[in-house]
Amino acid sequence: MAGPAPAPLGAPVTHDALIVFIKAPRTGTVKTRLASALGVDLATELYRALAEIEIRNTDAPRAVYRRVLYYAPADAGAELAAWLPLEATAAQRGADLGQRMAAAFDETFARGARRAAIIGTDVPWLTRGHVTRALGSLADHDLAVGPARDGGYYLLALDRPRPELFEAVAWSTGSVLATTLERAAGLGLRVHRLEPLPDLDTPDDLEREWPRLKPLLADAALAARLAQALSR
Repeated sequence: MAGPAPAPLGAPVTHDALIVFIKAPRTGTVKTRLASALGVDLATELYRALAEIEIRNTDAPRAVYRRVLYYAPADAGAELAAWLPLEATAAQRGADLGQRMAAAFDETFARGARRAAIIGTDVPWLTRGHVTRALGSLADHDLAVGPARDGGYYLLALDRPRPELFEAVAWSTGSVLATTLERAAGLGLRVHRLEPLPDLDTPDDLEREWPRLKPLLADAALAARLAQALSR
């Protein structure tokens, strides 16, 4: 039986915008690097928990910014609507991550956003404050970036579409941030850097950040199972 339709995008954006890239929590397709230590079922549960924490922490009134969850795969609209029924959603479009990010920015600005930021769901300590500081910095910068400690970035904010930043980038490698900053310098963009934050992609990440993550987990049973897996 088909689930509920995805939440509509609604009225055109009149303030700032937050794009959240999110995956349907399908077993075996999320947190695959963590699955080697946790197993696919526990890794999927952790993915759901991390996404929910970040969505909760970046919630904001529409007057601050309007948030849209851009989901993958393209047939996951009903799943996202059932999981997060109060959120506006849209499908990611493009052959690779760079194309999908560029397309999401293009669509967001085309709908009237004056400034927009994009995040993923791997950094549960990312908050509304990080987003608003990034967007606010665009008053005198062209680009804001939140460096991740693995060489990527956890947030990117723009004052207009800039597709050149997403072309020919070796995604999911330690060179993403360096490549992006080099590209920005070549375009003459003024860059504001946020504080570095760790993301959670690998067993080493989870073990290192576990003392910080555990208090954020609302599900005590999940926290206990994760602690048991880490002890092994």
